[in-house]
This record gives sequence, C-alpha cells and structure tokens, in this order.
Amino acid sequence: MTKRTGPTNQTLKLLIRELKKLSSKNNVNLWKRIASDLEKPTRIRRKVNLYKIDKTLKDGETAVVPGKLLSIGNLTKKREIVAYQASEAALKKIQASGSSFMTLQELMHKNPKGNKVRIIG
Repeated sequence: MTKRTGPTNQTLKLLIRELKKLSSKNNVNLWKRIASDLEKPTRIRRKVNLYKIDKTLKDGETAVVPGKLLSIGNLTKKREIVAYQASEAALKKIQASGSSFMTLQELMHKNPKGNKVRIIG
C-alpha cells in the first residue's frame, strides 16, 4: 500500500499551512475545515455552480468554495464569492452580476474570524 502524499503544488501547500495556523491562532474551525477539504485529491474536491450559490446563500454571507467554481446558472443578487479556483466563464458572470470574487488569502486577511462565511458544495 502506498503512502498518501497530499497535494504537490507548493502554493497550495503554503495555503493549507496558513489556513491551519489561522485556525489555531483564532480558534476558528472554519479554516481547519477548508484546509482539510483542500488536502483532498483534485478529483474529490468540491465543484460548485453559480446557481447553487445563489440558491443557498443568505443575505450578508460570503460563499466559500474549497474547490472549483463553475459557471452554470446566474446570480440574481450581489454576492461575495471566494474559491480556490474558478472558471473563466464563472468569473465573467460574477463581474456581470455586480458581485465580487476573492481568493482564499484575501478572505483570510479581510475576515480572520470567519464571521458570516458559509462553505458551499
């Protein structure tokens, strides 16, 4: 049986390490959960379409996708969306709807306590 090695992408390894540090520093399990989701193989990571975000997100919340954001569906309201990866079409639809897109690092610095953040997927 082979040993599980985890992600080989150096920037992803650094992001996971930062998420775990932030989790223990602020005692917020949200960051630890996102880190554990990102440690999974690419084929198992979450894939979320825009319509699911629009359907499940409440007003004032930020959507976090610890995987890839895809472009099926539209956003009917302004949303704040964070994802590890996003397709080009999804980014265009986000801009067209007036919503905003951030990376996980930007969210970590903007909201270290993880208030009003919902993991989607």
